[in-house]
Amino acid sequence: MKADKPVALVTGANKGIGLQIAKELAARGFTVLVGSRNLEAGEKAAKSVGEDARPLQLDVTKQASIAAAAERIRKELGRLDVLVNNAGVSHMGKPGRPLEEIAKSGLLNVAPLDDVRGIFETNVFGVIAVTQAMLPLLLEAPAGRIVNIASQSGSLTWNSDPKIPHRKMFGAYSVSKTALNAVTFAFAMALESTGIKVNAACPGFTATDLNNFQGTRTVEEAAREPVRLALLDANGPTGSFSNEDGPLPW
Repeated sequence: MKADKPVALVTGANKGIGLQIAKELAARGFTVLVGSRNLEAGEKAAKSVGEDARPLQLDVTKQASIAAAAERIRKELGRLDVLVNNAGVSHMGKPGRPLEEIAKSGLLNVAPLDDVRGIFETNVFGVIAVTQAMLPLLLEAPAGRIVNIASQSGSLTWNSDPKIPHRKMFGAYSVSKTALNAVTFAFAMALESTGIKVNAACPGFTATDLNNFQGTRTVEEAAREPVRLALLDANGPTGSFSNEDGPLPW
């Protein structure tokens, strides 16, 4: 049997932007699956979302965890309408480091290759793996939606402007977000005939543990564009990259 209400899965939803997206989708009538590597953290977060939330153990870098999550969704809810690929990492070093240190250590002329691989495992390959696993359910949905949490820091067009200071920080994290944009576009094109819409949202420089809480935006502000894209109607775009102010350059 299928759940009566639409179902959304948000990865990395036990904190930060993911948790806020989960709260807003629940407020809009979704049963929300709070994806979390640590089940206990997911259970705590789900309680803060409300009775329409369920914790879901999901490590986007572990194929067995992804498969088990997809099987559980199929068995317990029988549907999935929205997938928000929010889980992400900015570096593989010790937590709590200053943003400037994180940025310098991520530059590709010095970044350890294992660290670059680690970032890509979550930010790129994790998105592909979770999306592939959830596609059978999304294809059965009346209006499947996939939202990838991207970043303007991965925009090649933006960073190519000599006037943009961020170009000096264009390292492993930014490169992974460039790749994520390509992954978003590739899925959008592959699924264009199915009615599933696949888009990338930039939440902006938000205060989360991703940047040691040095960001300037709130999680409420950051969640606006991902939630909008999750709720697109049939006339909405696919294969787009945007923030709340409109389209962003690739």
